[in-house]
Amino acid sequence: MLAWTWLLSAGLAAAGCSSSGAPPPVTQGTTTGAGMEIGFQTDAEPPVAGDNTVLVTVAQGGAPVTDAAVTAVFSMPAMPAMNMPEMRSTATLTPRGDGRYSGTGHLAMAGTWNVRVTISRGAEELGTKTLSIVAK
Repeated sequence: MLAWTWLLSAGLAAAGCSSSGAPPPVTQGTTTGAGMEIGFQTDAEPPVAGDNTVLVTVAQGGAPVTDAAVTAVFSMPAMPAMNMPEMRSTATLTPRGDGRYSGTGHLAMAGTWNVRVTISRGAEELGTKTLSIVAK
């Protein structure tokens, strides 16, 4: 029974769901910034080519960050063999309260995209998160 409970909890966490309404889990990737916790997810899992709603959660020292500017930059390196230049798209996210920010990110095609989420306040960069996603 304990193993079943653990598997169910792990499955809910992986799906970004919980019965308590808690923010989505902090996704894998590299986070910078003292005490920063940055979660990232898209409305479609996996993300799709085209527009995707992006949800980012931000906390510092365990407290939600509610007054930050949050951007997500999606990039795909150039593929010279396919005569394809680098692709890049920037999403400026809107605060939704309780450390949650959302917006629309555009992925021009299926494939692996690098994502860099930047959290700032004024001219000060509080932290970043870098990760990769695969769009279908």
